[in-house]
Amino acid sequence: MITTHRVNYSGKGIEFYLEYKDIKNFNLRIKPDMSINVSAPLDAEIKRVYDFVSSKGNWIFKQLKTFQETKSEEKVKREFVSGETVKYLGKQYRLKVIPNETNESIKISDKYIIIETKKSSKIAHRRILFDKWIRQQAKDIFVNCLDNVYPLISKEVVIKPNLEFKQMSKRWGSSLRRKNVILLNLELIKAPKHCIEYVVLHELIHFVYKNHNWLFYDKLTVLMPDWKQRKEILDEEIVLFV
Repeated sequence: MITTHRVNYSGKGIEFYLEYKDIKNFNLRIKPDMSINVSAPLDAEIKRVYDFVSSKGNWIFKQLKTFQETKSEEKVKREFVSGETVKYLGKQYRLKVIPNETNESIKISDKYIIIETKKSSKIAHRRILFDKWIRQQAKDIFVNCLDNVYPLISKEVVIKPNLEFKQMSKRWGSSLRRKNVILLNLELIKAPKHCIEYVVLHELIHFVYKNHNWLFYDKLTVLMPDWKQRKEILDEEIVLFV
């Protein structure tokens, strides 16, 4: 059963939805509609829940503000022109579009992602060019992340899963065990590489433990002791859902 609660933080009210689950740790998520959702262990007293939410107060308001700013930015369609910004592997880059009638390419240099394209190219053409490039980057980096973390659990997951990715709105990744596939969100290309590796390992462990029970989190903690820090960075870096 989901119930509604409210706590005060620095004179401001935080309203949230609370659900008790068979889990070991508290979880807090802010959905795209900016609703705050908390999951708590079955034996957690309500004071512990309130203390947990209050301890996240600064982070909650920061995320809500970022959601609002991001929604405002999304109303303006990206045109892929010089001066626009793009997040890639945890860093903010500015686009620089350079006319080139003979060769089209995209490369990274210092603080810029440089797009060389035909002077007469239209927005749709630049968008297709960038989308093709970012997808190739994602493919190479995601596969590399899988190669890096798979040895940690290769004894339990004997057959190495294949990797696919697509744009998703509700999760970072998914384990398609019947297909032996890990599906990742293309948006992860915006996150630091060590955060992507956390998501990959998370999904690999689902090949051993289907649910988020204490066995799952114990395994995750043993294999990646700093996973909580990586998850926190991921949730703060990419405004998709929390």
